[in-house]
Amino acid sequence: MNNLNGYDIEDLAVGMSAIFAKTITEADIVLFAAASGDNNAVHINEQFAKTTSFGGRIAHGFLTASVISAAVANRLPGPGAIYISQQMSFKAPVRPGDTVEATVRVKEIILARSRVVLETTCRVGDIVVIEGEALVKTTSLAKREAVVGSLAKVA
Repeated sequence: MNNLNGYDIEDLAVGMSAIFAKTITEADIVLFAAASGDNNAVHINEQFAKTTSFGGRIAHGFLTASVISAAVANRLPGPGAIYISQQMSFKAPVRPGDTVEATVRVKEIILARSRVVLETTCRVGDIVVIEGEALVKTTSLAKREAVVGSLAKVA
């Protein structure tokens, strides 16, 4: 593990997984709309949203997807991880008050590049609301030791 308790690439194994859960609040939706500029009425206007196929307001898809980012940043690989890419499909809506549970699972390890492919899934209860795959750069003990060794030679 790195000094921030994130997993180094050398610590990871295919099949490892982690979960992060968050309840999507009214405040989250309003703040996300403000921060992103996405003021789509299906997210912020109950009267309008009732006339849609959703029958009421739903959370922004990318607000929901941000729970995956929290799982990557806080759980697996954790602190020090950097997103490279994320592919995802939105399967079902998330409503204010729903608790989103994001699961990330190591699918592939690319040791030489300190990258890991993660299967990413978000659920509300038993319902899959997002599924996809992320490519993440993580820290490396071997690379840190190489830097320390190079600095020692200079000193």
